[in-house]
Amino acid sequence: MSYSTSDKLKVEIDGHVAVVTIDNPAANTWDKESLPALKALVAALNEDRSIYALVITGAGDKFFSAGADLKLFADGEPETARAMSTYFGEGFETLADFRGVSIAAINGFAMGGGLEVALACDIRIAETHAKMALPEAKVGLLPCAGGTQRLSWLVGEGWAKKMILCGERVDAQTAERIGLVEEVVESGSALTRACELAVQVGEQSPISVTHCKHLIHTARDGAIASGLAGERDRFVDLFSTEDQREGVNAFLEKRKPVWKNC
Repeated sequence: MSYSTSDKLKVEIDGHVAVVTIDNPAANTWDKESLPALKALVAALNEDRSIYALVITGAGDKFFSAGADLKLFADGEPETARAMSTYFGEGFETLADFRGVSIAAINGFAMGGGLEVALACDIRIAETHAKMALPEAKVGLLPCAGGTQRLSWLVGEGWAKKMILCGERVDAQTAERIGLVEEVVESGSALTRACELAVQVGEQSPISVTHCKHLIHTARDGAIASGLAGERDRFVDLFSTEDQREGVNAFLEKRKPVWKNC
């Protein structure tokens, strides 16, 4: 059975575990092909009752995922922003609602939407060299795929503000200390450890796991539902500002942005 509709998402099935690899060189970015493919992929795995767990990782050893391809936003078109925010929201929220257990094997940089896809997973395993950040405000944007909501839920408001509002980048050890990841492992071993946990999932009743996960999410999902929609709306609102165009183009031109606060 073919689960993925895109070559940018590779899928391997090992027993009751689906291993998904983000494979979009050079930085495993998300785009208008891979995001709908993620939504369709998770839906297909939900239908396959033999799959109990999903592990997601990045191809190569440098990037888990660098998030969105900023070239998509260089023209400042609100229509593009609306479409991409919808793709991100639908893809990552479908992942968050996966019937089984989802585990992110963070094998390198997880930036912006790359960190947000990990936040949508149930468990995060990071390698010692991994770095994580939500740097969207540095380019005149904001996290539109759950970052402001799920990060706050995991690490608390203070650290969420430090990472989002101050552009703080955290290493794997700090991420474990603040509760952003559940475990830190040696370089090259995140996927192995994630798969070990995924196999442990298979030792539980899959129906029991589904019910337990739903109950654990009940309070959180009720609290952040409107915030997730608000992220997407405010993301599009930024595309009516001069700072959005300045931020994205300064990044692409490798120069410091000159903010106008308008």
